[in-house]
Amino acid sequence: MINLLLGGVLNGSEGKTQQIRKQLQEVIGKAPEIGKFAEYVHVAESPKALDTKTKELISLGIALAVRCEPCIVWHTEAAVRVGTTEEEILDTIKVAVCMGGGPALMYGLKAYEVALEFLEK
Repeated sequence: MINLLLGGVLNGSEGKTQQIRKQLQEVIGKAPEIGKFAEYVHVAESPKALDTKTKELISLGIALAVRCEPCIVWHTEAAVRVGTTEEEILDTIKVAVCMGGGPALMYGLKAYEVALEFLEK
């Protein structure tokens, strides 16, 4: 079911992260300014007030909410690598669904409000 939802992106997911790393290095080699962003990401994801696992779960939740399939693979692998459990992944998924669905509901209320204004004309 998950492969269907993600368009098969999880088939060979270990190979997928290696492919992403290789492509990223190639692009950075040709466009070094992108490397500055990669450096920032590395610093931002390093443990400080939040540990690495927490930061990877946050990143995974955001990846799910914004529907970034390569990001989902990347951060799921990273989260599991630092000891994330299945239960923690499931909790992250549940929160991401709330955030992906909740904002859509709020925009839906705004659209409804605007529609009522137009309908009154």
